[in-house]
Amino acid sequence: MVEIRIGDDERERAIAQLGRHVGAGRLDLAEFTERSERMAAARTRSELDAVRADLPHLPDPEREARVRRTVLAATWGPWAVTAVICLLIWTAVAVAGGGGYFWPVWVIGPWGALLALGTLTGARVFPCGGVRHGRTG
Repeated sequence: MVEIRIGDDERERAIAQLGRHVGAGRLDLAEFTERSERMAAARTRSELDAVRADLPHLPDPEREARVRRTVLAATWGPWAVTAVICLLIWTAVAVAGGGGYFWPVWVIGPWGALLALGTLTGARVFPCGGVRHGRTG
């Protein structure tokens, strides 16, 4: 089996994760020092995995931030497009002299309020009717 070689950035990320385990109380400073030295000398992914095999997986903060941005774009994008279309239609009708009542509020308002509530609380409603709590997953 071919071993996957790693670079400096992977070693640095792994050592940073060890630091987070120290902060969580899973490792003391002596263990951190010993393990970080082994990680700095690691050449393959399996060597890194052996050093952290007894530790729980920590989520990657960079990945979580990317997922959060993607979720926000997927959530708010259709609302923004719909809002622009409704506002353009209302403006065209108003300029032509036919509109005074601001009807887009009934399209933009409730939908936007629900999206804002979901964004602020971290809850997302899925098409199947279920609700999932959590900001990124």
